[in-house]
Amino acid sequence: MVLPHEPEFQQAYNELVHALEDSTLFTQHPQYKKVIPVVSIPERIIQFRVAWENDNGEIEVNNGFRVQFNSNLGPYKGGLRFHPTVNLSILKFLGFEQIFKNALTGLSMGGGKGGSDFNPKGRSDAEIRRFCVAFMRQLARYIGADTDVPAGDIGVGGREIGFLFGAYKQMQNNFSGILTGKGLTWGGSLIRPEATGYGLVYYVEKMIEKASNGKESFKGKRVAISGSGNVAQFAALKVIELGGTVVSLSDSKGAIISQTGITVEQIAEIADAKIKHKSLEQIVEQSVKAFSGANSVEYLAGVRPWTKVGQVDVALPSATQNEVSGEEAKVLVEAGVKFVAEGSNMGSTKDAIDVFEAARPTGVWYAPGKAANCGGVAVSGLEMAQNSQRVQWTSEEVDTKLKTIMTECFEACYETAVKYAASKDAHALPSLLKGANIAGFIKVADAMFDQGDVY
Repeated sequence: MVLPHEPEFQQAYNELVHALEDSTLFTQHPQYKKVIPVVSIPERIIQFRVAWENDNGEIEVNNGFRVQFNSNLGPYKGGLRFHPTVNLSILKFLGFEQIFKNALTGLSMGGGKGGSDFNPKGRSDAEIRRFCVAFMRQLARYIGADTDVPAGDIGVGGREIGFLFGAYKQMQNNFSGILTGKGLTWGGSLIRPEATGYGLVYYVEKMIEKASNGKESFKGKRVAISGSGNVAQFAALKVIELGGTVVSLSDSKGAIISQTGITVEQIAEIADAKIKHKSLEQIVEQSVKAFSGANSVEYLAGVRPWTKVGQVDVALPSATQNEVSGEEAKVLVEAGVKFVAEGSNMGSTKDAIDVFEAARPTGVWYAPGKAANCGGVAVSGLEMAQNSQRVQWTSEEVDTKLKTIMTECFEACYETAVKYAASKDAHALPSLLKGANIAGFIKVADAMFDQGDVY
């Protein structure tokens, strides 16, 4: 399959296919080859016009999308993204990744993704509410608790989920769990905001334990994190809780570096300011008390953190796709990184992945986003379960279930890699890249055979 007009989707497709072909899966089970051309085409793509009124009383028009990619394991499940870069290539890549990510959680969820090229930055609450109502007016007929359950993503946080849910409820006269990431008083789950970041760290915790035969943990590790949104914030907080030192965070305009470690108080300042769409540069300048003296940080405009952090043990790309280049990967390896796990979807370019995979014999271990960041959608699945039962579990219950899911996800990736992609180098760690892709693919493929989608 060659799709030059859909580069992001092509990259995600190539990653899966190369991982499968560079293993013994098709040798041991040749029937699985039949699945690839079927699973790679969405079951349905919905595109619609979103016309809405801005604060000046003028009509603005955006493109809306929902890619319902695969429903063999359950209702379509995947976020809505509001960002000016949104197009079908990006949503198809995200939806394709979501199929296998959701499979790795062990929960009953298919894969989908959606969103709009609407940019919420600089918009008033009233404009965002009117846009969400117009967007849901078009989307409502295609979703449902047993059909398709969207969630948030970039540009769609708790405020937007609230507006979207309220619009759906009024249009359909139906209070059901048709969105996840809801408010705690109306069907949301505890730990959902923290889930992707926490889950990422729980996954890496298992990587560190396995690589060191249980002798090491996050304690004393220097951890570089990109991004400063939900995933990065909670990953950083969990790393600090486990005894690690967070040396960086970033946004689209630059990065902050702290050799002594970013503090919990600084993360709280960033979290509050990011809701108002402030940049890290503005936050550092305006929150003088939190970012001065012994807690001062270095702000670097126009750069990502990877080449600026110095010696580092763990790297967690948690911003957006393709945020680690091949050259940056080389710098990280030279800086001593041993564990790289993606909090973002497809956070590393193919060149970067090749660098990390080539360094496995020297003890560098890379985990793709479809495994390492599946904690967010896992807790979305737990939110769906709570909605179905009309109950709410405690934070401890949800966190325990999340940790169990991430542990089982890691073990599935590890064991599948050993079974189907054993390294020729006896000293090399198994490829979690191959393990994650193969394990997720097998689960979806078996369901497609069982249901007659492939025969």
